[in-house]
Amino acid sequence: MRFAALVLSAACVATLAGCSRASAPKASGEVAWDQTSSSPLSPTGRTIPSGSGNPNLGFDRNDYPGDETMAAMRSQFGFTGYWLNNPPGADSNSWKGKRALLRAQGWGFLVLANGRLDAEILKAQKKGTSAAELGRKDAAQAVAAAKAEAFPANTILFLDQEEGGRLLDEQAAYLLAWTESVSTSGFKAGVYASAQPVSDAPGTTITTVRDIRTRVTAQHLHTVAIFAAQDQCPPAPGCTTAAKPISSVNEPDVIAWQYAQSPRRPEITQSCGKTYSSDGNCYAPGFPGVFLDMNIATSSDPSHGR
Repeated sequence: MRFAALVLSAACVATLAGCSRASAPKASGEVAWDQTSSSPLSPTGRTIPSGSGNPNLGFDRNDYPGDETMAAMRSQFGFTGYWLNNPPGADSNSWKGKRALLRAQGWGFLVLANGRLDAEILKAQKKGTSAAELGRKDAAQAVAAAKAEAFPANTILFLDQEEGGRLLDEQAAYLLAWTESVSTSGFKAGVYASAQPVSDAPGTTITTVRDIRTRVTAQHLHTVAIFAAQDQCPPAPGCTTAAKPISSVNEPDVIAWQYAQSPRRPEITQSCGKTYSSDGNCYAPGFPGVFLDMNIATSSDPSHGR
């Protein structure tokens, strides 16, 4: 998941997209190492900071890296993103059916459900399905997928809200119908959304996270857990396993913070650009073919999905 420019209206100005859309070199099958240090090299030869073993450090990516790779990456990361449906831009879900194996490997989970773009919501409305109806339908499918994967009751399912800025009316109707439906299903609802400030009214800014919270409070809805995307440097440290405290994202009560994305956005990562590979991606330390988004959370199992 990453930001990309997309103008929808003055109030909705960015979209988040899956990191598997990035172009990346093919894995060589071997790990390259800097001969003058103990740190691995990216496919383009840049040294990557070695892992800290922080159990609250995790990652997400659209494509499943493979069973053996996941087992090996467990020494670097405590949790992984886990898709319940097709990730953004994908026509299949390679994570399906992997929960039991990953749980046995000791992974915690950040459970993700890909939501709808505004264009999809509007298309459904033209065909007679309201935004709220679509949200409830997609929520039911996410719940069914979570049950099929044997995620326990009260696991937090995070809706991937790709488009950032202030939500349009139909986007809000879809999202809140989804979160309310999940909240009454035996699971808990969360949202992956932008914590990147963008222009709103003259002289003011808004984040999608703030907008969602304001709407939830105003409508007296169920609490929504937040997985915040904010890769601007600072506060983000860039592509490094030496993550900053989650409080650095400047949004209260955040469950997880995505602080590095693949590929990076040059316009907001200039000060930390050297932490990324020269091809713009963020690679897992020691795994030159595995580009990803890096996250820090309040626990090693942010969805409580073990």
